[in-house]
Amino acid sequence: MKEPRICFFDIDDTLWDFHMYLPESTREALAKLKENGHYVFLNSGRARAMIRDPKLFSLGFNGVVSGMGTMAEYVKEGLAGPEVREEDVLYYNKIPVELAARTIRTFRRYNIQPMCEGRNYLYFKESEFRDDDFSREIRKLFGSHLEDIDENENRWEISKFTTIATDGDREACFKELEADYDYVIHNDWLAEAVPKGFSKGTGIRKVAELLGIPLDRTVAFGDSVNDLPMLETAGTAVVMGNGSREAREKADYVTAPLKEDGIYKACRHLGLI
Repeated sequence: MKEPRICFFDIDDTLWDFHMYLPESTREALAKLKENGHYVFLNSGRARAMIRDPKLFSLGFNGVVSGMGTMAEYVKEGLAGPEVREEDVLYYNKIPVELAARTIRTFRRYNIQPMCEGRNYLYFKESEFRDDDFSREIRKLFGSHLEDIDENENRWEISKFTTIATDGDREACFKELEADYDYVIHNDWLAEAVPKGFSKGTGIRKVAELLGIPLDRTVAFGDSVNDLPMLETAGTAVVMGNGSREAREKADYVTAPLKEDGIYKACRHLGLI
């Protein structure tokens, strides 16, 4: 048997599209990867509270890296599931309550709306968000795991932030907080604030170290800007054919688009299945 590799998969536009279409060939590829002795991990920018869909977990992951590398789980016996089990947590970086409170105050002072993302809950102030597509989708998908920011201050478990800045001064705000956070800018209103020193690449390094597998035997599959640290860290970087220009520039191999069996074709090309 070939030496085992750890394969890390982004979710959106890599494993499935925004309508949650998941090619059957992707399911087949992941099953064959495990049959061949490889590990398969999710590696998502989403905090763990946002990764709960049973359809996603039906792919049979050995573990989950979540929240831009701020948390990782590995299931020694069995497979990862929608709920977090304490015994499976390899590490978890929780933002101290004092720093989280200062961060939220700073966001609000600059008229930026924060959504706080944690292991079990998202903290969200209804009155701060407009009734737009983004907010409606958050409410629909995560309603049972949404909590009020202000009513839960002493019970926060926050690993990162998503920010909405439709009218606020994002540049000045992020400058004030730059000692504590790195930022992933998606567009002129949506961005993520991640604790300094954490990224999807951090997750790969930590998991590889804890499993005793060299980095050159890790493979990352992604498609977008927030995958860049993952693609730069892994021994082999695979980017979907539907991926962004920035991501494709970092690829060791650009595979077919998601809907054209890109995951399966990449695994075959690399000799993993």
